Amino acid sequence: MKQLFKTKWNAACFVLIPACIGINYLGKLFASVLKLPLWLDSIGTCIGGILGGPIIGGICGAANNLIFGFTTGDSITLVYALTSLGIGAAAGIMARLGHMKTLSGALLTACVTGLTAVVISTPLNLIFWGGTTGNIWGDAVFAWSQASGLPVILGSFLDEVVVDIPDKFITLLIVFTIVKGLPRKLTSLYELDDEVVSLD
Repeated sequence: MKQLFKTKWNAACFVLIPACIGINYLGKLFASVLKLPLWLDSIGTCIGGILGGPIIGGICGAANNLIFGFTTGDSITLVYALTSLGIGAAAGIMARLGHMKTLSGALLTACVTGLTAVVISTPLNLIFWGGTTGNIWGDAVFAWSQASGLPVILGSFLDEVVVDIPDKFITLLIVFTIVKGLPRKLTSLYELDDEVVSLD
């Protein structure tokens, strides 16, 4: 368990964090400008988690939301810094468990990160927005659920599911392709040393 969260604090990681935040920022801006029914704001977060571990992934995710929120005045983004932190941590843990080595593992990681986002975001949606997400697809499902007499909490949960699960599948497929294409010389900079330090 300790190894899962171990972080190699070297120059490569300190360069990785702003690079991943930049990727996140561009992804979200791209989706926002084109009015896409997906977030596309966690590509960098997942890259950070997969290469640097869950702590680096969490930092990339939370920092991205805070920077995007403050620079654009988008208060909704600020609220979901906690969600992005969870996504980065989940991607990092799955990678440390060896699930990002194969396509099937990447798809499993997509499920885990997507469900992590749903579990964290649903209560936030209920607290701040009455259960909606602000996403056209998700909110259409929420409206249908309420018209059908379903509980608000279930409608909010479904609202998140129809957005976050597809979004994370696309995100993790992109990330899997990017990470697989990185040179070994670069990815080795983030690998943990297996040396055991003795106190004798």
